[in-house]
Formats: sequence, C-alpha cells, structure tokens
Amino acid sequence: MRILAGFILISTLSVVVIASWAVSGFHDSREESMKNIEQQGLQAAQDNGAFEPPEDDASIEHINVLLVGTDSEDGVSRSDTIMIGRYDADSGEVKLASLMRDTYVDIPGHGRNKINAAFSLGGLALLRDTIETNFEFPLQYYAMVNFDGFTSIVDTLAPDGIEIEVASSMHYEDRAGNLEINFEEGLNVMDGNQALKYVRFRSDGQNDFGRVARQQKMLKVLQNELLSVSGATRIPRILGAVEPYIQTNLDQDKLFTYGRNFFIQNDEASVKTITIPEQGGYSQDYSEHAGQVLIPDLAANIEVLKTFFGEESFTMEDGTAKSSAP
Repeated sequence: MRILAGFILISTLSVVVIASWAVSGFHDSREESMKNIEQQGLQAAQDNGAFEPPEDDASIEHINVLLVGTDSEDGVSRSDTIMIGRYDADSGEVKLASLMRDTYVDIPGHGRNKINAAFSLGGLALLRDTIETNFEFPLQYYAMVNFDGFTSIVDTLAPDGIEIEVASSMHYEDRAGNLEINFEEGLNVMDGNQALKYVRFRSDGQNDFGRVARQQKMLKVLQNELLSVSGATRIPRILGAVEPYIQTNLDQDKLFTYGRNFFIQNDEASVKTITIPEQGGYSQDYSEHAGQVLIPDLAANIEVLKTFFGEESFTMEDGTAKSSAP
C-alpha cells in the first residue's frame, strides 16, 4: 500500500524535533526513546550505506536533510516519498521541497530511471548521490520514516479530530483493497483513519501533484494543532507514537537544540513547502522500463531550489559548491 507522501514525513519530523525538546523534563523516557531512535539510525546507515554527518558539526546552524518516507510490501521497503529540507537553527524556519517520485533522472551507475528507484537500487546513499548529481543540493543528514504509525499519531495529537476544508467532493471505492473514501465538499472533521484516506486519495486527475498539495495542506493543520496548548501537552505521548517509525542520524543534543528553537520561534509561516519539478519545469514522457515519467528541466529547477532555499544552502560544509548538473 503506497500512502501518505508529504504529510506523515513532514509532520513526523516536526513532531520529533519539537517533542525531543519538549520532553526534556521527562529524563527517563526521553533518553530511552532517543537512544532507540539513534540506534535505528545507525542500523539504517549500516544497512543502506548511509552517509555520516559532518565530523565537526557543533557550530553548524543551518542543515540540509534528506527525508524519506517508506512503505513496506511483501517485506520489501520502498521509498514512497522523497523530500529535501533545510532547517535554520537561528530562526527555527523549516523549508521543504517535495521531489515527485516519477521524476526521471540519472542515477549514478544505473542509468536513467524514476528518482525513487535510487532508494531500491542503493539505499539512502545512492538516493543522496542521485539528488546531489541532478539538483546540486548537498545533504548532510537524513530522517527515514515508516508510514505505519500515521493514524496513531493523528489520533494522539487530535483526539477530537482535525478539521480539513475539502475543495471538492472525494469519492473512491476499491472493494478488493477494502478501501472506501467519501468526503463532501466543505469542512470535514477527520480522525486518524479518515485523515489517512484523505492523503491517500489520488483520483482527482491531478495525479501525484494533487496528492502532494493535499498533504502539504494537512501539514499546516497538523503544525497548528501541534503548537496549540492542547497539542503541546500531548507531546510526550506523540513522541512515544513516533519513535518506532523513524530513523535518523541527527544526534540527541542537536534535536533538543533545534526543537527548542522551533518551538519558541515557530509561527504559521515557519514551515514553507514547494514541489519539484515546478509547474512548467518539466515535460511528460513514457519510458519502456519506467512507465509514465516527468522529465525535469534541471537548470530551471535548480534555480527554483536556489531561490527557495538560498544560494548558501548549495555550499558544502567545507565551503565548496556542488558541480553543475548534467
């Protein structure tokens, strides 16, 4: 079951960052949960040949992160969602770019394919190399999220449901998959299971672009809920719901520091999102081995990313810039 894309990924990152700081008064549960997350991150690095963070990153105040949402079918882990993000520790600002999974790019050592194939072919390290090769965006850290905990996270954060404004009626039925989606136009109150159906919906003629737009909309609702008084009081329980499903190479102290800044300085505009390739920055085609694909104008999309993230985000920690995309 391929699900969720942006929402669970961004929301989990936000929850982990904020919760890591907010539960600092709960020393026993905090330390145990963070040890588990760090151990899972180490295992992911070993299993996928994942990249290590900079050796001396104590003074780094702006970080680039690879965010991968995974779903498992028949015991095989697949990357359902790929995002690149930048966190500004000074302002607490988070910027995230969703990379459409049908984007057709060069995968180092494997030829051209959809970008999400890089994860299956070579894990986090190859996915990072693919993004850096094509989009010139250097990545120091990663967070990998499994989608299984989605409904429990939503229900823990908002026991009375979350309010979503549905732009147009959404109806879909898959009897074989035991899935039925029915939302009417207007304001809907959704529990975790209903929210899951909302972000899974893709039968509106907009394909993955429509799905990502809904998930980014869901993020804003979650962010507001998380930063409310009632949401803050549930953070320890939310951390418990998130912990089994996330792997990261961000260390405990860094998460606490970033979480503190994010929580104190956050406002409705502090999480900004875009989609790559941008509208008008790609063409559609068909590949015999990959099916329907999006062929990005790499130069144009790199400029979009530089404008969005800032030129400085394209400089490696040693001060050098990435080479031009092919």
